[in-house]
Amino acid sequence: MNCRNHYLDIFKVTEPQLDKVIATALARGGDFADIYFEYTTFYNLILKDGAVSSGGFHTDYGVGIRVLNGEKTGYAYSENPEMGEMLKAAEAAGAIAQCGGGGRSFKAVQEGRSDFYPMQMDWRRQQASAFLPFLLDLEKQILAKDSRIVKVIARLSDSVSDILMYNSLGELTYDTRPMGSLSVSVVFQDKGMTENRSVSRSFRTGAELISPALAKEIADEAVKGIDARFEAKRPKGGQMSVVMGAGASGILLHEAMGHAFEADFNRKGQSIFSEKVGQRVCPKGVNVVDDGTISANRGAVNYDDEGVPGQKTYMVEDGILRSYLHDRISAAWYGVDPTGNGRRENFRYNPIPRMRATYMESGNADPEGIISSVKNGIYVDEFSNGQVKIGEGDFTFFVKSGFLIENGRLTAPVKDINIIGNGPQALADIVAVGNDLKIDNGTWTCGKEQSVAVSCGMPTVLISNLTVGGVQ
Repeated sequence: MNCRNHYLDIFKVTEPQLDKVIATALARGGDFADIYFEYTTFYNLILKDGAVSSGGFHTDYGVGIRVLNGEKTGYAYSENPEMGEMLKAAEAAGAIAQCGGGGRSFKAVQEGRSDFYPMQMDWRRQQASAFLPFLLDLEKQILAKDSRIVKVIARLSDSVSDILMYNSLGELTYDTRPMGSLSVSVVFQDKGMTENRSVSRSFRTGAELISPALAKEIADEAVKGIDARFEAKRPKGGQMSVVMGAGASGILLHEAMGHAFEADFNRKGQSIFSEKVGQRVCPKGVNVVDDGTISANRGAVNYDDEGVPGQKTYMVEDGILRSYLHDRISAAWYGVDPTGNGRRENFRYNPIPRMRATYMESGNADPEGIISSVKNGIYVDEFSNGQVKIGEGDFTFFVKSGFLIENGRLTAPVKDINIIGNGPQALADIVAVGNDLKIDNGTWTCGKEQSVAVSCGMPTVLISNLTVGGVQ
């Protein structure tokens, strides 16, 4: 099968027609234009208390057309990618972008054809009802593990997107993007107290995701640490050392630091890291990465949503700020190559610089040695919601799960506390980086103006001085 023609056939277009749409988009002037086609199918199945509470199926089909002219962007979309409708959208995008000044140069990118998410079992060829026995068995396994469980909600969702992109540089790219996600929410009650535990897994893979091994992994994790949750107290607050546990605590890296490395914030002078490329921002040995090339990872991209091949980008290398995260617009502005970070929620949205899988690489410290080096502090292994100020770098995150560190030992579990700090200062205050990098494969979604799938990770990391909000 000719893959190029296959994707053209999905959207019922020819290359001469694409050229005509591009010409129409640029008729009023412009530096660059592109077309983004999308056909996505979504399924979901929710099991609550042993019965199906809801299930659904829908499709999303359409095309978005963008024109860049100097500092102006014109964007229009149609849910009917028929030729006449595309020409109308192209005219609208061109009209919005006209009188932008022009003069910006956009370079073609090196062609890539990696497949970071091969799909063995296409979700679109499966019956949703076939997964019901799996969800029922998963619920049964969870209930058998703890008598305090009063409610289990299990959700399976999947999607497959066919994508076709074409631009005024003559680049035609295409991609098929699967996503499978499984999550459970478990409610525990004991002696008048209620605690909740949520666990999820999400991968760019087909229905081969569903397996007995995954069910066991989810069931085991669903009850892990629940005794500590019931026993946890709010500790005394103050300035102290904080140890970030490997894995899910990487969300702090994503929110408090990753966004500040996105090039649009820096181009506009809104980031604390503006004009700091080439400068030291944290101690030697610290490497912070945004990676679109991890096989089957939720944040993986064969191509971003501008047709730029997926790649691995070092934002910080050996403590030095090396690169921002670029889409084509910021790359042209800075005179560098795009990094494959131009992403969008769907065809209705303009692409902007967004993260993929953001993590800190492993260091050489022993995780147990890191904990034993702390006389008085907090160990955090799971955050929930937080707030970040990109410009100042200030952040506040709520700690979902953690422990006191007293004289080098994990002691009492803690809850209902906030970790408060400043992103650049937290990077500068890193004392040790563990050798145990863990990528968290939960259902992470970034909501910067629009929603996209991401992932995050961390090794165990010691930060010497953060504010812990607890009792006084």
